[in-house]
Amino acid sequence: MNNLFNLVSEILKTEQSFISQDWDLLKTVIREKAEILDENLISLLLKNTETKKVFFKQIWEITIFDNNKFIKFINNKEFLPNSYTSFKNKIWLVNNAWNFIANSDEVVLNFPYKDCVLAWWQNKDEQKREEIFYNEILWSDDIDVLLDKKVFTNFKRINKDWEHKLEWFNKSEEWTITDNLIIKWNNLLALHSLKSNFAWKVKLIYIDPPYNTWNDSFKYNDKFNHSTWLTFMKNRLEIAKELLSDDWVIFISIDDNEQAYLKILMDEIFLRDNFLANIIWHHTVQWKNDSKWFSLQHNSTLCFQKSNLFTLWKVERTEEHDKNYSNPDNDINWKWRSWDFRSPSLSKSLIYDLITPSWKIIKSPEKGWRWNKETISNKIKTWEIIFNLDETKITRKIYLSKQWWRVSETLWLSKEVWTSREWTNEIKELFNSKIFDTPKPEKLLKRIIEISTNPWDIVLDYHLWSWTTCAVAHKMWRQYIGIEQMDYIENISVERMKKVIEWEQGWISKSIGWQGWWEFIYMEITQDNEIFIKQIIEAWNIDDLKNIYEKMKESSYISYNYDIDNIEKYFNNLNLDEETDLENLKTLLIDLLDKNMLYVNYSEIEDENNKVSEEDKRINKEFYKN
Repeated sequence: MNNLFNLVSEILKTEQSFISQDWDLLKTVIREKAEILDENLISLLLKNTETKKVFFKQIWEITIFDNNKFIKFINNKEFLPNSYTSFKNKIWLVNNAWNFIANSDEVVLNFPYKDCVLAWWQNKDEQKREEIFYNEILWSDDIDVLLDKKVFTNFKRINKDWEHKLEWFNKSEEWTITDNLIIKWNNLLALHSLKSNFAWKVKLIYIDPPYNTWNDSFKYNDKFNHSTWLTFMKNRLEIAKELLSDDWVIFISIDDNEQAYLKILMDEIFLRDNFLANIIWHHTVQWKNDSKWFSLQHNSTLCFQKSNLFTLWKVERTEEHDKNYSNPDNDINWKWRSWDFRSPSLSKSLIYDLITPSWKIIKSPEKGWRWNKETISNKIKTWEIIFNLDETKITRKIYLSKQWWRVSETLWLSKEVWTSREWTNEIKELFNSKIFDTPKPEKLLKRIIEISTNPWDIVLDYHLWSWTTCAVAHKMWRQYIGIEQMDYIENISVERMKKVIEWEQGWISKSIGWQGWWEFIYMEITQDNEIFIKQIIEAWNIDDLKNIYEKMKESSYISYNYDIDNIEKYFNNLNLDEETDLENLKTLLIDLLDKNMLYVNYSEIEDENNKVSEEDKRINKEFYKN
């Protein structure tokens, strides 16, 4: 095989357009030429007897180029023309004429597609989300492969009798899954996998994403922190939108660091006319002496809806809301309070004097009355406007609604939806230790869910973190889908949901009369080379990484962008005493892995190399309606 590699390399290097200035083969160029059946490439391979025998088929008197076989050949891990260094330093973008974009003023690179693959794991159980997002510039075909629906595994049905092997999914008459789902691993890929079953069916999306601050450990492998974060959000919001029903609503919690930019991004994706509110959550009641300029006491929650189909904006009334209402005159319309009757802006047509029943004159306010003479006359007749005893003043009545609900405000006070500190203490009490910093309280999610959904509506949260969304949705009898990457999903998140099923009586449980039970399904995306990434992160020394690398070479997971010989030299020159070499080597090994093979694609479920069990095949086919 090595002789064939050398032979093909020599043949391809005879074509100037296939090589770089350093005489390296441009594999991406060659690959694209093979995909479009380039005449020049085919001619080169036909001229040599050996390559003609390997890459061409003879059918009757016709010679046919097997471009799929050729592409697989050049993608082989042993056929890697570019070294690690040269690949990192030379990503060349060209136009249709194969002129470099950097040398042309005819094009503008505007918001390039750059997927951020979540590929790190949490190494501090007690605190923050240690997630690192690797950015890959991908060919369009690679993007399709990356985002293709995935194979799921490790299915469990969890109910009051604990964990059970999943036998089937419960489905509606329309064949939509009606089970609650909790999914582990990459949320971007999970969202794309959900589309075949839940497109246009999700009523509410709530997410509390990384805020892109130094405090939430949202890290990158480049310096374009802000643009990378926006791209990360954009890619996920675009596919999430495809899951939303015709009467959808979406809430996203965010702080001032990215709030304005996220609003513009959401204007683009969900349309500016669908913006409803920027809700302010007063999450802290104590001021901080160590604040440099201002003591931050709030977060924002951006809210968008789908046109006028969304109407369920109701919030429960409390005694606090009604305390200023009374009924001193026994009005048959019930309790009322006085309100302003002056025009908010100067209007000459509304400037006139009122004549009382006893023919007294009440002068017009400076800017005029709020209504014209006819309207005021009608309001006097219906007792909405009344005169005092000596008929020198008037009072406008605002009646207390007899309904249990009120329209929600955009300022949500901590006394109504709790502070983050209160909820942190509640979580600490549940698990006997501090698990999360500033988790979202159940009362906050209860407010969001109750004003936007009805029982059995589908609620989606693909940044679950502290798991509040699923816990509250479960108690409020909403179907939910939750997605989380971190390993704590098993020993913290799932355990919290088990406590909900067991009739946990903290937080909102008593106020809503939660009686326990119901169930959910736990499932994971089947890992492929993601397993190697986890091993790399956990490695303690260079010898461990070398052993991992040897296993990687035996697999088919190494990206075709690297030259094995140069990688071997890199290993041999490492200084085993340098801590920086360990981190650099980890980064290199992760870069070596083909990101399209992080997880197993559903289209390859029958491939024996993926070792998908027959039972998993059956359940996956049921999930994807096959």
